[in-house]
Amino acid sequence: MLTFLGFLVVLAGIGALVISHLSKVQTVKEWMKFLKPTHSYILLSVGIFLMLIKSLFFFADRGFNYLLVSPTGKMTAVMEQGIKWRGFAKIDKWQKFIDVKVVGRDIEVDRDEVEGIMKPIPLRFIDQVTSHGYVSTRFELPRDADSFINLAVKFRTMSNLVNNTIVPTVKEQLVNTAYMFAAQDYISGEAQSFRQAFEEQLKSGAYAVEKIETRDTVYAGIQKQDRTIKEIQTSYEVRKVYENGIPKRIKHELSENNIIVSQVIVDNIELEATFKQRLEAQRDESAKRQLEQQKVETAKDAQQRIIAEGERDKAAERVAQEKEQVKALIAIETKLKQEETNKKLAAIALETERLNAQKKKVTADAEAYEIMRKVSAGITPEVKLQMELDRDVKVAAEIAKIKFPQTMIIGGDSKGGTPIESLLGAAMAKQLLPKKK
Repeated sequence: MLTFLGFLVVLAGIGALVISHLSKVQTVKEWMKFLKPTHSYILLSVGIFLMLIKSLFFFADRGFNYLLVSPTGKMTAVMEQGIKWRGFAKIDKWQKFIDVKVVGRDIEVDRDEVEGIMKPIPLRFIDQVTSHGYVSTRFELPRDADSFINLAVKFRTMSNLVNNTIVPTVKEQLVNTAYMFAAQDYISGEAQSFRQAFEEQLKSGAYAVEKIETRDTVYAGIQKQDRTIKEIQTSYEVRKVYENGIPKRIKHELSENNIIVSQVIVDNIELEATFKQRLEAQRDESAKRQLEQQKVETAKDAQQRIIAEGERDKAAERVAQEKEQVKALIAIETKLKQEETNKKLAAIALETERLNAQKKKVTADAEAYEIMRKVSAGITPEVKLQMELDRDVKVAAEIAKIKFPQTMIIGGDSKGGTPIESLLGAAMAKQLLPKKK
């Protein structure tokens, strides 16, 4: 538009120049006399500027980098938006961010917004399980001018960069990452490590790895006399190769050309159907095993409960029997102490009565002695007989007043008194009566 407008202005300038020269040699209309050569030169300059403005300046859009090749062959890069100086240079426009996505069934995508579209990537884990990978990635062109110029010169077009470098590199690194993991580990919680390893290999280059094969021989059961090899289980492990404590890397086109990995998303790893079926069988078997383990634990708990209840009942019975034994021992000890106390009380009472009896005996002996003196002094036989009679009456009366111990000693009867009491009383009475000469 500006070029066409500039062309018109140039024509107008040429016309004004012609008219200004004609007005000097011919009669022209009045308004043409005001056109001077200066006016035509101005119009010619403006027209030429408008015609050349697109070759001198351009507007840099956001989200794009520009490679400028001047007529002299010098190359420069414009990486910011706005009106920029062109200077008749040839412009190559490069999109700053590149989206690459794996598209499969039931995945919606706006193809106009995705520069690289891939089919599902076939993968094989180290345990020989196959799958298909679905990823979404975003890349950014180098941020420094020199790296961008080298990239633009090397790959020439955006399509060449995407289809011949970025897409194959994404596929290659996803395949390498799957080779480093086992499918069983991936579904057991290593999905995040898988994504991280994939991203690191895209950013800094693929890991140099070594494959280690391990063979495990499984023999038949020990019950058999002739033990034979049942099977040989082969397992593989992939280890990173280190140099000076740093993982060794293998550079690829992305890392060599300073292409920045902005985003890595592992949308899905679709495992093969047979592996899914094996997982379902393992899940069912694991559920059964857990159920059986729960039953075993429940039975063990019930057994422990029964044992605990039995021990509790045994302890309670033992305590009850010990209580009864203690009660019986206490009763026996109490009875023994009572018998000991009774013996001591009986001995004390016996000694007291013996002393009382001796007192009475001394009193009676004194009275008898007095009577004997009186008799020897001349008392008649009748008076002596009367005095002895009185004496015996008094002794009998005193014996009747004696109170023997009230404590019952084992061996007595219910007819009032015990044989021991009768013997004591007879012995005391015998001592109190005087001996006849």
